[in-house]
Amino acid sequence: MTKQAGAETRERLIEAAAETLRTEGYAGTSARTIAKAADVNSALVFYHFGGVDPLLLAALDRSSEQRMAAYEAAVAGARTLEELVSVATEIYRADLEGGHITVFSELVGASIARPELREEIVRRSEPWIAFVERNLDRVIGGSPLAKLLPPRDLAYAAITFYLGVNLFTHLDADRSRTEALFALAERVAPRAKLLTVRLPRRRGSRSGDTGET
Repeated sequence: MTKQAGAETRERLIEAAAETLRTEGYAGTSARTIAKAADVNSALVFYHFGGVDPLLLAALDRSSEQRMAAYEAAVAGARTLEELVSVATEIYRADLEGGHITVFSELVGASIARPELREEIVRRSEPWIAFVERNLDRVIGGSPLAKLLPPRDLAYAAITFYLGVNLFTHLDADRSRTEALFALAERVAPRAKLLTVRLPRRRGSRSGDTGET
């Protein structure tokens, strides 16, 4: 197998793994079902990735890389908490329509009984926590709200909420309850506007400045 052919096979397997996980769920995903979708020999799953779980993680990584690049650009334009909530709502909808929510949820569910998979999922959550924290700090850093709810804590809460929404989506067939949660966030965000006004720097707050004349 040439290097180019090997790379093409890997790509086909990654795409097939994501599609199989979305349509068949983790329980119905195997080397055989993935290989069938990719139209290759099932032995190539082990040859290129060493097993089904590493391949599924590679599919999650691919999806995350693409989403991170797109969402960095989308969030960059948000300057207020209201705008952040609006972008977050669109991100959720895009993840749902694109199938990432299903891929992520299936792997999280599988990780409950597979500690080795759990560790990999947790590790892959860290860049997203940092992404949320960084943008929250950019928008509300230095404000009373940030003192009350530090961006790092809010980032953990946001990821936890997102995970919960992911799982609940499977039960909320028409998405009405899930959409209601985002609608609630959009109503609350404007009310927190005063708490996001940055406090002015106090005179004499610099190190060594006692404020005495």
